[in-house]
Amino acid sequence: MLDKRKIRLMVRMASYEKTNARQDMKISSYYKKDYASLNTLITILWITIGYAIAGGLFVLCNMDAILKNLTIMKMVVLLALTVLGYIILIVIYGVCASSYYKAKHNRSKQRVKKYYRDMSRLGKYEEKEK
Repeated sequence: MLDKRKIRLMVRMASYEKTNARQDMKISSYYKKDYASLNTLITILWITIGYAIAGGLFVLCNMDAILKNLTIMKMVVLLALTVLGYIILIVIYGVCASSYYKAKHNRSKQRVKKYYRDMSRLGKYEEKEK
């Protein structure tokens, strides 16, 4: 005879295996700090590349206006503002990315724990049938 609870459990496990299992197993194989640090570092790298491209495009588009009245003092101020903007952007994105990836790791870890718990329940159902 079929057990409804066992069937529901198997359906839930199969649904999880189809949707999130592969990614969750990969994420939960890392320690939380390692996962968050690695992905935060990658995010900062991409933000740096994007900032450099955006800054380069801005300078190229406004080259005439920038060079028209350029003095050493204005160049130093412009460079200081650019570096300050970059540092502020990196700090904001670093903090946000770190908290995002820590939360993502926690959610993934919880789903994997639930999956393993369901596997042990399924094993108990199998033992009862024997």
